[in-house]
Amino acid sequence: MADCNNCPSRSTCTSQDACTIKNNPNNHVKNIIGVMSGKGGVGKSTVASLIAKELKDKGYKVGVLDADITGPSIPRLFQLDKERALANDEGIIPVETEDGIKVMSLNLLVEDEDNPVIWRGPVVSGIVQQFWTDVIWGELDYLIIDMPPGTGDVALTVMQSIPITGLVIVSIPQDMVSMIVAKAVNMANKLNIKVFGVVENMSYVMCPDCDNKIKIFDGENTASFLREYDLDLLGELPMTRDMANLPREGSSNLNREVKNTFAEIADKIIVSSN
Repeated sequence: MADCNNCPSRSTCTSQDACTIKNNPNNHVKNIIGVMSGKGGVGKSTVASLIAKELKDKGYKVGVLDADITGPSIPRLFQLDKERALANDEGIIPVETEDGIKVMSLNLLVEDEDNPVIWRGPVVSGIVQQFWTDVIWGELDYLIIDMPPGTGDVALTVMQSIPITGLVIVSIPQDMVSMIVAKAVNMANKLNIKVFGVVENMSYVMCPDCDNKIKIFDGENTASFLREYDLDLLGELPMTRDMANLPREGSSNLNREVKNTFAEIADKIIVSSN
């Protein structure tokens, strides 16, 4: 086990004697933010990538760890799908985006990103651990982890083997999804991991004629869910074409409202992690 001085949770950890988390002594990561959802298809990876971009724009050193091994979409969201990670005697070198965000994903290690990952749970969990212990992250203010959907084995591995500072939960405003997201929140609570709040994706559409927000789903479901679990709403995101086209067109075409929402989300994460 590496020295606890390299652990982002050293100031708040109460179980150092029994801790099994391994840290790379070459890395100095100040904060680790997990972006989690109870299920797939709610925009978790998109939110993770845009949080990372916003933190980078604010002047922080940022990395992204793609822990969604069987559905790795982070390289495409950063337009890195043609890039490949390298390695040296010290470990794996993450790929850097044009603006300097360090990225590690399984799709940066395979020849063909379309090939399926046909691995059992322990192998997938081992890869996630290696992305923390064997990757040369160096000096980072924030490492964003795009976590796998659900509350299964790999999500548990992330929470138990990586010293997460806090979680951002991604949801959409449907009653069924709220029930599933509640499982993720309860999982975090049982493992004593702080939940910073919820980002509600697909929350509304903008009327092209009057610029009014049109709620597609019943917003009361979200409000009651937040009250029940004493959670903060970090931001509401619209259903827009530029969000859907992010892997192809990048974030430069995002409308001002979406950019402002992510600026506010990043500010809340910074406050919660300090």
